[in-house]
Amino acid sequence: MKTVRKIIEIDEELCDGCGNCVPSCAEGALQIIDGKARVIAEMYCDGLGACLGECPLGALKIIEREADEFDEEAVEKLLEKKTQEEPSRQAPAFSGGCPSARLQSFGSPQPAAAPAPQADLSASDAAGLAQSALSHWPVQIMLVPPTAPFLKGADLLVLADCVPVAFPTVHRDFIKGKAVMMGCPKLDNAQYYIEKFAQICKESGIKSITSVIMEVPCCGGLPMIVKKGMEMSGVNIPMEQVVISTRGQILERRQVVAA
Repeated sequence: MKTVRKIIEIDEELCDGCGNCVPSCAEGALQIIDGKARVIAEMYCDGLGACLGECPLGALKIIEREADEFDEEAVEKLLEKKTQEEPSRQAPAFSGGCPSARLQSFGSPQPAAAPAPQADLSASDAAGLAQSALSHWPVQIMLVPPTAPFLKGADLLVLADCVPVAFPTVHRDFIKGKAVMMGCPKLDNAQYYIEKFAQICKESGIKSITSVIMEVPCCGGLPMIVKKGMEMSGVNIPMEQVVISTRGQILERRQVVAA
């Protein structure tokens, strides 16, 4: 039944398809379709606007118009269907499955192959770049279980997938002394990640979180995912957000405060 009510409107001229708004919609009403955020059906949108603050371009707004009534029962069925259709939401197997998921902790940093000599690179800098600071495996968010022993009481580093390629000294400047988890907020399962970080924050005694992302708009979803997980857990953990340029420079460092 149609009724005049509040509902989300998306300006397709402004929307760049970054996807930041998608995980903020608890009803699952938003999806990226053909490179743009869209309301998949009016009955799934409650019109409350929880997604508004996540759009970096201001492409979302609440308007009042004739629309299908919000259907809470339909939303429940939609979310249940998504859970059943997304095998990535299920916990991956950590024994007898993919060898990449086997938990490992390393006693001390391991030397890597020395970089090729460069005119502007001192011997000490070259040695630093050749040292791996990684203390555990796996590192992909999807593969790290919330109960992993290396997360207990750790300083957690959450990296966007592209950061290690763009930032040449990521081991020396960010990974050293931290537990690492990596993922892509645009390509991965955001809701699954929110739930995983909620469990990690609640059970692992994380001391601090550093989220390092690229300057591109789609990367902004990663610290938002971590923040929402923290809020879901009810635990307040100090969190820093670092933004890296596509040329490998630190553009911004700031503290993120959970609601």
